[in-house]
Amino acid sequence: MEIRKLVVQVEETYAEVGRPARQPSVKVVAAAVVGNPLAGGYFEDLSELEALGAEVGAVLAERAVAALGPDVGVTAYGKGGIVGLDGELEHAAAILHPRFGAPVRAAVGGGAAIIPSTKKVAAAGASLTMPVVNKDDIWAFDEMDAAEIAIPDAPRPDEVVVYLVLAAGGRPLARTKKPS
Repeated sequence: MEIRKLVVQVEETYAEVGRPARQPSVKVVAAAVVGNPLAGGYFEDLSELEALGAEVGAVLAERAVAALGPDVGVTAYGKGGIVGLDGELEHAAAILHPRFGAPVRAAVGGGAAIIPSTKKVAAAGASLTMPVVNKDDIWAFDEMDAAEIAIPDAPRPDEVVVYLVLAAGGRPLARTKKPS
């Protein structure tokens, strides 16, 4: 795996609309800018990118868990990818879906729910907004959220930016309930 850059963004929210949060809301986005070995052409076999997904998932999970700190338990997650212009959307799917989740779940102590994702093909500086859901119950309303990030010089045309979001605390003033 060829990593050009790692970026870790930590967002802590303690209040909204003048009211203190019930507990701090923390979201960490860890991003890896990696070379895309399949940029520039069509390839039927995407197994190289699937293997890359497992590798980069482990790196991002380690960085994101460390950024949250030892006393913060991960309760929610999400993922995403931006493929540079010499790649295709399926490159992000190959990285994010078959093998990315196993090392993430190992790092966060489980995760029965799917890791929601989003992906696109775009030029350097594009932002990505990723869905975030409870790691064990996709229908836990308090943690349905999103995280956004942009890296000004990535992805270059022959790169992919791979993202992992880990969160704890839910939305700062969550009070939306499931219908009875």
